[in-house]
Amino acid sequence: MTRYFIAPLLILGLLASPALAEEPAYVTTRTLGMETAQQLALASSLACRKLGYQVTVTVVDRNGNLLAMVRDPLSGTHTIDISRLKAMTAATFQTATISMDDLPELRDAPGVLLIGGGVPVQVGGHFYGAVGVSGAPKRKVIGDIDDECARTGIGAISETLEFAE
Repeated sequence: MTRYFIAPLLILGLLASPALAEEPAYVTTRTLGMETAQQLALASSLACRKLGYQVTVTVVDRNGNLLAMVRDPLSGTHTIDISRLKAMTAATFQTATISMDDLPELRDAPGVLLIGGGVPVQVGGHFYGAVGVSGAPKRKVIGDIDDECARTGIGAISETLEFAE
């Protein structure tokens, strides 16, 4: 008979515990606004154009959903899907794709592309999403110039994000 009284008391004790009482009922996240996402895409594309390359740039939110895309008219059509996959991979792993080439177990994972050019947008301790660039050749490793252009684009919007409310 005593064990029938203990279970409800344990449940009541857990519900009244301070750990559960302090847990928020919802979480808040940050994502890039429409204009900022477009600025990021354009700044990344122009960075590659200055180097002489025509690219496609895709910006996604933290879940990999499309926010903005800019495609140079002279970039290859394959760069559309590749830039999107790079951005999605960087967003879902919150890691630059150029540093993920040593993860062979992910090579065949659907929707994952482990070549440079996908960079998470992390500014002021907040994660906003990611940018993917495709179309530039390699200097030393595949995607290194794409990665450089993506980081230049992030640099162009970082002040806006740092001072945003």
